[in-house]
Amino acid sequence: MGSGQVTDWQGKHVTVAGLGVSGVPAAKVLHGLGAKVTVVNDGDDARAREQAAELEALGVTVRLGDGATLPDGTELIVTAPGWKPDKPLFAAADAAGVPVWGDVELAWRLRKPGAADWLAVTGTNGKTTTVQMLASILEAAGLRTAAVGNIGVSLLDAVLGDEEYDVLAVELSSYQLHWAPSLRAHSAAVLNLAPDHLDWHGSMEAYAKDKGRIYEGNRVACVYNVADKATEDLVCEADVEEGCRAVGFTLGTPGPSQLGVVEGLLVDRAFVENRQKNAQELAEVADVKPAAPHNIANALAAAALARAYGVPAGAVREGLRNFTPDAHRIAHVADVDGVAYVDDSKATNTHAAQASLAAYDSVVWIAGGLAKGATFDELVAEAAKRLRGAVLIGRDRELIREALARHAPEVPVVDLGRTDTGAMLQAVQEARRLARPGDTVLLAPACASMDMFANYNKRGDAFAQAVRELGA
Repeated sequence: MGSGQVTDWQGKHVTVAGLGVSGVPAAKVLHGLGAKVTVVNDGDDARAREQAAELEALGVTVRLGDGATLPDGTELIVTAPGWKPDKPLFAAADAAGVPVWGDVELAWRLRKPGAADWLAVTGTNGKTTTVQMLASILEAAGLRTAAVGNIGVSLLDAVLGDEEYDVLAVELSSYQLHWAPSLRAHSAAVLNLAPDHLDWHGSMEAYAKDKGRIYEGNRVACVYNVADKATEDLVCEADVEEGCRAVGFTLGTPGPSQLGVVEGLLVDRAFVENRQKNAQELAEVADVKPAAPHNIANALAAAALARAYGVPAGAVREGLRNFTPDAHRIAHVADVDGVAYVDDSKATNTHAAQASLAAYDSVVWIAGGLAKGATFDELVAEAAKRLRGAVLIGRDRELIREALARHAPEVPVVDLGRTDTGAMLQAVQEARRLARPGDTVLLAPACASMDMFANYNKRGDAFAQAVRELGA
């Protein structure tokens, strides 16, 4: 089972590691292709048993509560992206010479002849927004496209379904890239790199290396962030096809082979004739919603990938104008007594919170939750001059409080010890007390939500509901 398409799956012994969002569809697809599929899963809860029953009814073997042992005769493992590389199952596979693919690798190998090109996006933050912007631009250019991958639409569905696409806008996580050795995108972007998921990858170097896999074999453009040298370093290390170009995006004036911003306009100096002298206007900054700095960067990255695919300038503008961001991404909830209340519950790590805080001049910051091993000194030192006050919630709030004491000792801090459902209402009331007209009360937690809420959506909903109660 080397590289290239596996055309005959009949009777192949394939082990699928993990049920869940990617495991169940992978098992169904492989079974449908004639493979002998065994699913192994660590957990044995009600949800797992329900999924197992569904697969067993089709004739798939499922082993619950044992994800460590390699089933006899396994010729290939297809793993859920979240399974850590250091799991015993993968050590056993390595010893037995059995290859391990992720769901993205499986989708890549199952593409039909003449299938759609992939324009791929990764990065610590901004992936989903950038991929959605890209799909909107491609649609505006009249191309058949979809936003797929880590975004909720399964890549397997996209490559095996009846719908025919010209090009796919693909969001890829570092986990997915780790298990996708033969993926070769038309063009790809790494938006930024900040410490995240280090518990999974083991080190920042390993995390960066997995992100950098997205550039391998690119044909037209490797898009990088001029402000984040680590992304450019990954381009330099990548083995790309002859003629593939490095294309930077910047919030400043672009040099040749870059996209950037000039006097309120997004401009392209990469995909134009005579890029030493010429620039092509693509859109106005005002066409980007919301026009926060990090979101303008997302728009430039999306535009660069679209231009690499040959999309005209007018479609970039139309696509950005048509795009509506998802909920809980710097979403303006309401103005109450001259104070703006903004929900960026999606800022689940320090890098995202830093970008969010940078968009406002005077902020009462609501932060805290599960830190996932993060440290907050750099974030607080950077934001200190913008902070009117801070209201801290969640399990690891003490880490943020200590960073505030070190780097912003004059900023008033309210520390809320409670973790019940009423905590968010109290947090918003305390923030209102600290805020002055012209300020922004910003929920940008810099932490995951699962200590208090089911997910970041529920946390953002609680914030919005609390703000509406203030307004009432």
